[in-house]
Amino acid sequence: MDLMQDVFARAKSNKQRIVLPEGLEERTLKAADRLLADEIATIILIGDPAEIRKKANELKLSNISKATLIDPKSHEKKQEYADILLKLREKKGMTPEKAASLVENPLYLACLIIKAGDADGEIAGAENTTGDVLRPALQIIKTAPGISCVSGAFLLFTQNKIYGEDGIVVVADCAVMPNPTAPELAQIAISTASTTKNIVGVEPRVAMLSFSTKGSASHEMVDKVVEATRIAKEMAPELKIDGELQADAALVPAVGQKKAPGSEIAGHANVLVFPTLEVGNIAYKLVERLGNALAVGPILQGMAAPVNDLSRGCSADDIYNMVAITVNQAIGAKAINK
Repeated sequence: MDLMQDVFARAKSNKQRIVLPEGLEERTLKAADRLLADEIATIILIGDPAEIRKKANELKLSNISKATLIDPKSHEKKQEYADILLKLREKKGMTPEKAASLVENPLYLACLIIKAGDADGEIAGAENTTGDVLRPALQIIKTAPGISCVSGAFLLFTQNKIYGEDGIVVVADCAVMPNPTAPELAQIAISTASTTKNIVGVEPRVAMLSFSTKGSASHEMVDKVVEATRIAKEMAPELKIDGELQADAALVPAVGQKKAPGSEIAGHANVLVFPTLEVGNIAYKLVERLGNALAVGPILQGMAAPVNDLSRGCSADDIYNMVAITVNQAIGAKAINK
């Protein structure tokens, strides 16, 4: 887990403003208290300030006073944020009355705070569904330039250090897109490469996975991966990427050399892009359970600003780690947009 120590160190050296819309949720408050104590991020909590302080006192949390507390019902920028929402969604039927109501919804408010430039990222999902978290994010923050789809990556910390980057492999999509088209698959590859660079801190080497390696099988599913690889190379000429590759050809040097001679990725990939969500979700869970790997994620990618969704079964430690990862994403996003 040395990587997470690097993630924490980068976060401390360049603190970002992370908004937590579930400000009264116990695990969120515990994580926020620790994040503030460790100076990992500047924390914005949404909720009734009196209730947040009361709960923090009950939980004996001494650092919540360092957070910015925003009451969704009454704060100085409420009208400004409502106006932003109205302008963004007016053509979709948004009315002043509806905007005034939605701006009091913590999940919408969190995204509006980011859109207004008052925060750099968001974490939610400890008590809200993925759909509820993503809906306002897609409506307000939207996707990054050149990207039309959101995807979910996992960091796999494997037991075998010869694979990936000292045993770390980044895999996607494992959480969002059921059956991406070739252009969407290309975008997922580019987004996952950015996640790898921003969080793992290494140059990504991307393998576009299939059940075929370099024409060993013929099928429309293989054709999609080949086309996605071509599109990704056009979109990001500097990216080290190759496909289509079978998983062993992507990871094992001897197999890669045999099946795809001359490929700089085969046998050396640290990023694996799956052709469908079905494959990705099954694969990462098998590696996690049968291979005793640690899976960290999902890390949502492709948004114009980082928004990450938690499992409702998450722990305070999970929230702590995901905030640090979100800080690293925000640092990377700012570097790209300079």
